[in-house]
Amino acid sequence: MLLMLFCDMKEMRSYFGALTLAAVVLASRSSPAQSLTNAPATASVSPTSTNAAMEKFQKPSETELRKKLTRAQFEVTQHAATEPSFQNEFWNNHKPGIYVDIVSGQPLFSSLDKFDSGCGWPSFSRPLAEKDVVNREDLSHGMERTEVRSKAADSHLGHVFNDGPGPTHLRYCINSASLRFVPLAEMEKTGYAAHLEPFIKAGLYKPKADEKKAVEALNR
Repeated sequence: MLLMLFCDMKEMRSYFGALTLAAVVLASRSSPAQSLTNAPATASVSPTSTNAAMEKFQKPSETELRKKLTRAQFEVTQHAATEPSFQNEFWNNHKPGIYVDIVSGQPLFSSLDKFDSGCGWPSFSRPLAEKDVVNREDLSHGMERTEVRSKAADSHLGHVFNDGPGPTHLRYCINSASLRFVPLAEMEKTGYAAHLEPFIKAGLYKPKADEKKAVEALNR
């Protein structure tokens, strides 16, 4: 009974969130409304990421963001909209890799911490680094929640709840539209080698000798 009530609450949040995002998109004057479920998955402004790149990162202007992000990506990251549950790019993605901020390229979450929460959005038990996400009180829609935003670009990501698995017991419920997925096989060549070590320890990635040295050097 409690589980059904919990799922109903999630569906209500999804319904009202989807209505909000749809209303914003339909209100746009630039061109006819674009389907959220069919929005191009490749639209992004995020570059490859290194610690140095994040230190020098300058958030693009609103005009530039509107040009390079899909409407769903823009409304979610810049206006805290919510995409429909079970109708987004990564809710059911089981491939190994990391998820980065669609705007800045900042590494945020790992597939190693992703789990199926049944809510219809990508769910993670923790971020890659707590310092790279910011939690804020959110009292919108008549609910008390904790909003999650990226530190570098201040992108709205989603919300965090205290009903996740151990050991953190947290559920970072994140919009796919705020993320770009970097497959494990492409992490080294796209500048994310520093985050390969957990995948190596998990036996999911076996780097070449020179790649291993690079990973060790980046983690010193």
